[in-house]
Amino acid sequence: MNKRDFLWKLAYLAIAAAVFMIDQTTKAWAIRRLRFDGDWSVIPNFLNLSYAQNSGVAFSMFDEQGDPGRWGLSVVAAVAGILVLYFFWRTPRSDDRILGSLALLLAGIAGNVTDRLRLGFVIDFIDVQFGSWHYPTFNVADAAICVGAGLLILDVFLSKRKEARLKATAIQNPQSEI
Repeated sequence: MNKRDFLWKLAYLAIAAAVFMIDQTTKAWAIRRLRFDGDWSVIPNFLNLSYAQNSGVAFSMFDEQGDPGRWGLSVVAAVAGILVLYFFWRTPRSDDRILGSLALLLAGIAGNVTDRLRLGFVIDFIDVQFGSWHYPTFNVADAAICVGAGLLILDVFLSKRKEARLKATAIQNPQSEI
């Protein structure tokens, strides 16, 4: 890896660090403001800020496992973070969508693992609803994980489309390969 590519990757890691800090700062605000003063309706019947403690994983699954669950989930998340970091460093500099998605995944994983190790639970506070439909309460780290995963999925579909287009072009113009 040359110096320029290394600096670009450090820039992506700086973005991940910034997302991590935003996550931790907003969670600290939620503890101080929402836990003691109650919910805050930002956009009535759509966006509320409401303090919640999630001792499980997504959508509070496995939240009744106690300390073994806390440490088990922390280990699984730490391993996932290490794998994301490994793939991040192995990804070519030209794959910006993948590097960005891995940086977001890393920030989100780090934000939630930090909560779980420090507090024993993850702080959630963003509460979205559409009429009678209510999305589970989440946080900035959860949003980063979802956006990062969405970008990875998008990249898979776009890569397959590009590959199919290249194959179709090669079939239509067999001489262009020579």
